[in-house]
Amino acid sequence: MKTNLLHDKPEIPDYRLFSMRYRSRVATYLLAALILILLGYYLPRLLPGDFVTAMYSDSPVVLTQEEEAGLKASYAKKEGLGTYLLAVVSLDWGFSYAFSAPVSSLIFAALPWTLFLVGGAHLIATLVGFIAGVEAAWRRGLWEKVGVGLMTFLEGTPEIATGVGFLLIFALYLGWFPASGGQTAYADYGLLHRGLNILHHTALPFFTLLIAYLPGNFLLARASMVVTLKAPFLRTARAKGLPPIRVRYSHAARNALLPVMTRFGLRFAFLLTGALVVETIYAYPGLGTLLFKSIALRDLPLIQAIVLFSSLMVLTVNMVLEILYRQLDPRVQDEA
Repeated sequence: MKTNLLHDKPEIPDYRLFSMRYRSRVATYLLAALILILLGYYLPRLLPGDFVTAMYSDSPVVLTQEEEAGLKASYAKKEGLGTYLLAVVSLDWGFSYAFSAPVSSLIFAALPWTLFLVGGAHLIATLVGFIAGVEAAWRRGLWEKVGVGLMTFLEGTPEIATGVGFLLIFALYLGWFPASGGQTAYADYGLLHRGLNILHHTALPFFTLLIAYLPGNFLLARASMVVTLKAPFLRTARAKGLPPIRVRYSHAARNALLPVMTRFGLRFAFLLTGALVVETIYAYPGLGTLLFKSIALRDLPLIQAIVLFSSLMVLTVNMVLEILYRQLDPRVQDEA
């Protein structure tokens, strides 16, 4: 082990320093995962009411006080912390009270719909917003001011307003698009026609989310690019005689990409439940709609599973972002 003569302290070898930092990161994420698991159990229980009350409040079946108390006690036995932790460890998310089906099958049936809708809108909004923001900052002038004004207006427009507006105009008034669902029910289509039918049903919720996600990416990319354009290394790149498009994207835009990538990762982490409002407006068969129904029915096993699945997704995306950050920017180093 070497000694630092200036401070008279032994220097830690690189491999040991890496090992210490790695263990520290793993311990941090494991602790965060444990906290999320516990929150996944306790938070749904803060909701008022219970499954029996929600299920039979509007039902023609009338329960006696003894029957209601017996049902509540029966469900309470299945909802203890020990049962929940055992289910998490065994990867068995339990059985839905309201839908009479395994929770895992319900989640994985709804997940592809949400990934297709929200993931597609999020990816396109990030790409288009980033490129448009880079070009606006590079060129400056009238179109930049118009773009910033328009995007600022759209950024302040809530998704519910855009969704209801699209629904009233394009579905109910003009009749161009279906008002609800992910596909035509009970229709016997071939593969191509089924795909077109799904795209037709997805169009309105897709553009609703695209308009919601695009402005933030544009404004963030433009602001980051404006700051980056003042950096000294760009003057050096121009002095070398590099083509403008290479200076713009290989040098300036790459440095402006980091905050946009952070936004993409965090938004992607929340996409599982982030489209709850839009999916509910259009009755789209995704995870947001499933969560809304489970909350309305106080279906605790299903609520717990969706909350835990979404929160662990956030944690996983944060880990991936940390790795990608080091690849894009060598200045980002591990802290001891």
